Amino acid sequence: MKIAIIDYKAGNIKSVEAALKRFGCDTILTKDPQIITAADKVVFPGVGHAGAALEALHAADLDTLIPALKQPVLGICLGMQMMCQRSEEGDTPCLGIFDTEVVKFRPEHGEKIPHMGWNQISQLKSPLFEGIPDGSFMYFVHSYMVPVFEHTAAQCGYAQDFSAAIARDNFYGCQFHPEKSGNIGLKILENFIKL
Repeated sequence: MKIAIIDYKAGNIKSVEAALKRFGCDTILTKDPQIITAADKVVFPGVGHAGAALEALHAADLDTLIPALKQPVLGICLGMQMMCQRSEEGDTPCLGIFDTEVVKFRPEHGEKIPHMGWNQISQLKSPLFEGIPDGSFMYFVHSYMVPVFEHTAAQCGYAQDFSAAIARDNFYGCQFHPEKSGNIGLKILENFIKL
């Protein structure tokens, strides 16, 4: 199983790589379009600013490559957000795979932003969550979120309900960090590998 991890200078790559290697996957960190296209699976991780991410993706022609991929693709945190139409962070156009926008949290009851720490996910609707109990705790770190919409695959409530995961065709996204979410997070990564 060869998994390409998209290299666009976004943070948090090493922990994703280490988690995938636990399942015996052959991972390669790359921005080479041929390697990415030939991989069995693609992981699109990231921690950082949407505007800087788009610039890096555009410079490597990955902004046109990623939406055209046919194998299973998993976006994590910023990677998931970049698969949407647009982000309020820097008023950034994104890759347009999902027809929704990324918006800043608007705390209504004094919630701290960024949303950081463990929170429960519910209403699980994707093969990613096979064998995962509703109400499982996942680890989040983010100031921007995807509202609940038709392709929401899991929800979380913090300041308001938002998409903890999204799924459409061969594209999947997790706002939380499965690689930092203990055994349940590892199970989600294993489910992705088995897709």
